[in-house]
Amino acid sequence: MKSFEAYVVRETEDRKYIGSVEKRTLEDLPEGDVLVEVKYAGLNYKDALSAHGNKGVTRKFPHTPGIDASGVIVKSSDANLPEGMEVIVTSYDLGMNTSGAFGQYISVPSSWVVPLPAGLTLKESMILGTGGLTAALCIDALLKNGQTPEDGPIVVTGSTGGVGSMAVAIASKLGFEVIASTGKTASHDFLKSIGASKVMDRAELKELPAKPLLKPMWAGAVDTCGGQTLEALLKTAKYGGSVACCGLVDDASLNMTVFPFILRGVSLLGVDSAECPVGHRKEIWKHLATDWKPGMLEEAATIISMEQLPEYLEKILKGENVGRAVLAY
Repeated sequence: MKSFEAYVVRETEDRKYIGSVEKRTLEDLPEGDVLVEVKYAGLNYKDALSAHGNKGVTRKFPHTPGIDASGVIVKSSDANLPEGMEVIVTSYDLGMNTSGAFGQYISVPSSWVVPLPAGLTLKESMILGTGGLTAALCIDALLKNGQTPEDGPIVVTGSTGGVGSMAVAIASKLGFEVIASTGKTASHDFLKSIGASKVMDRAELKELPAKPLLKPMWAGAVDTCGGQTLEALLKTAKYGGSVACCGLVDDASLNMTVFPFILRGVSLLGVDSAECPVGHRKEIWKHLATDWKPGMLEEAATIISMEQLPEYLEKILKGENVGRAVLAY
């Protein structure tokens, strides 16, 4: 039976979680319609949580995390997904309770698999990854709600992270004036290099007065933070503005009045990528391969080896990583 390397996280007797590279076999993988040899895997916050034993992400250990994979089909029972096809697999249950992309092979349902669109390489698809897909879904939500570059600037919070950095790059490419919000002063040059026209300290949003409505400041936003940051964005959006919310890095709560919604017609747009229908998912990946493709993908990524995984998962958990980290096999 063919063996391969995988990063396996195990729970110890004293309820600690230790990860290491182990030899696995194809028999260790779950049953699936499609067997993929993974070439690249993107690193995400959920992966860091899983690797540190968060039972809200992964219930049973030992486990191999990795919610983002790109690779080549080596075995398939689906005629629409033949052997040799280059594909992307992200989200759903991959890397959460299904053995994930930090192993050289994954076995998944065919409904999780997206053919790699023309215009993207396997490596580029993982630089984008779930972060890029989520960012693009946010931009798509803003556009479908009528947002245009002519309406004024948009704010992107958590702008150095995987979702935030991709949102800055995509929105800038589409002609939006982008204000990047971050607490990392050393990242200003990076954010401007990927398209931000202005960088603001994230504390500015949290330090705004606690009033039901505030002076209109921007046309819309992509928010990865939730909590007080999201409240501030909604209170300061211009009339008819839109805020796409996709994260809760700060807080899951939202404590505010309905005034921005009923007095300014502000829209709060919820965005989820984990269960995004495959048809919409393919449409967004096609955009990311063509008209929405950021121009500086390579500059936004750090390519790492399996041995560097623990270091980068720790960085992501602590919010210290800038841009995207991608594991290459």
